[in-house]
Amino acid sequence: MVLVNNLGSWWWQVSSNNEFTMAVITISVVIIAILWYTLSLSSSSQTLPPGPRSLPIVGYLPFLNPELHKQFTNLAHTYGPIFKIYLGSKLHIVINTPELAKVVVRDQDEVFSNRDQTVAASTISYEAQDLVISKNNSNWRNLRKIFVHEVLSNKNLEACGCFRRDEVRKTINNIFSKIGTKINISEISFLTEANVITNMIWENTYVKGTHDSDFGAELQMVSAKIIEIFGQPNLSDFFPSLAWFDLQGIKREMLRQRNKLDKIFTRIIEDRSKSNSKKSQDGVGDNAKKDFLQMLLDLKDQKDPKSLNLTNIKALLMNIMIAGTETTATLIEWTMAEIMKNQTVMKRIQEELEEIVGVNNIVEESHIPKLRYLDATIKETLRLHPVIPLLLPRSPSRDCTVGGYTIPKDCTVFLNVWSIQRDPRYWDNPLDFKPERFLTYEEANKWDYTGKNLNFFPFGSGRRICPGIPLAEKMQMFILASLLHSFDWSLPHGEEHDLSERFGITLKKRKPLIAIPSIRLSDESLYN
Repeated sequence: MVLVNNLGSWWWQVSSNNEFTMAVITISVVIIAILWYTLSLSSSSQTLPPGPRSLPIVGYLPFLNPELHKQFTNLAHTYGPIFKIYLGSKLHIVINTPELAKVVVRDQDEVFSNRDQTVAASTISYEAQDLVISKNNSNWRNLRKIFVHEVLSNKNLEACGCFRRDEVRKTINNIFSKIGTKINISEISFLTEANVITNMIWENTYVKGTHDSDFGAELQMVSAKIIEIFGQPNLSDFFPSLAWFDLQGIKREMLRQRNKLDKIFTRIIEDRSKSNSKKSQDGVGDNAKKDFLQMLLDLKDQKDPKSLNLTNIKALLMNIMIAGTETTATLIEWTMAEIMKNQTVMKRIQEELEEIVGVNNIVEESHIPKLRYLDATIKETLRLHPVIPLLLPRSPSRDCTVGGYTIPKDCTVFLNVWSIQRDPRYWDNPLDFKPERFLTYEEANKWDYTGKNLNFFPFGSGRRICPGIPLAEKMQMFILASLLHSFDWSLPHGEEHDLSERFGITLKKRKPLIAIPSIRLSDESLYN
């Protein structure tokens, strides 16, 4: 998932794979050189942000390093809070302060509401027919309305509480059966989240392979591969004229992963449609609680021109299954790593759990709103380790101005939330892990996940804020509270705490967190 292999020329490594590739690139470089020169003349009157010098044709590509979020932060120290870099023929703008981020996500939110659609992103989203990658158009607005107001409404989230409780209890029981052995925190978190989401989406449908651990494991492998592909540099994105050749096979590989999940979605939808048809023919009404899939199919069958089509449904399922599992598992792993490294934090969390939950009880969702210190700990983790450190890039729909500089239409705009949330101008001792900073009454009102305070917006802000926040917040709190209340955790003998990062579309731990659980509750029946 590294963005580039080293400070040198991954460009030349990619382009020297075979003679055909070299011939294509040689011809393309000549064409791009002419276009680049013409473009540079036409845009010379624009006042673009400052930025580092770039090479002809390839721009700044040869100088990128694997930790792009840190490199962007260092470049901001040299060129200011907003700067430009050319990656190939594509202009990128990087914003590193909350004041300038406000212009993008609030003052000119409508202009910046389009996503930068890379080849990988467009492919996995059925050519941008989804909620995450789609441009700000009527299709996207309709999908968001459906997802936020119908799928993830408070009523539906409450109705699905039994799924979350059952799957978390299964996870605790599974860990209890492995007391004293090594547990992969990311893996168990991912599988728990995947099982919850699977039940919420198609509770009333059984398709072989979708309600067992094998499906969870397969989903995790596919998800990891998709995230890996997202993190790979792609010549087709930097030089759109080369996209047709798919020189690195990014599109082919992403399509292969999409097809794996598409086959599962197709079987599930067909099975549900047959079941619905049979009930209709038999004159049997269905008074059962509707799962997400049935809600979506009902909307598809409406005669409204804004109703969903089959591709929209599959794209939305893809969003939920991949984004909903990967981000939560990543956050839980980072939080557990920070807690285990900071024993005073762990002690205070467990004392809070003893007070709110009790040593002779198990964690329920009703306890979650009272766990203020655990909530602060998760927020502090997201401050230091935002799951998507540069957020998902935006692309302005027209030329506009930010910070006195021209931001051209269709360029790529990054919001460096990793840098903003570690900036000493906005945070005291920003590199220290201090959950207490989120605890005061005034802060409790402004430090939430809605993106209102742009010193802290790990899930984004404005129209393109993550729509899955309500479910993510419930799951991350419930899983972490249960893990920390039910067990004490330690590293394997001889292991040292490691918080090194691996940059990609998501910010992962470089080394997976492996921990050993021990029983914490005296009543072993609580683990069943």
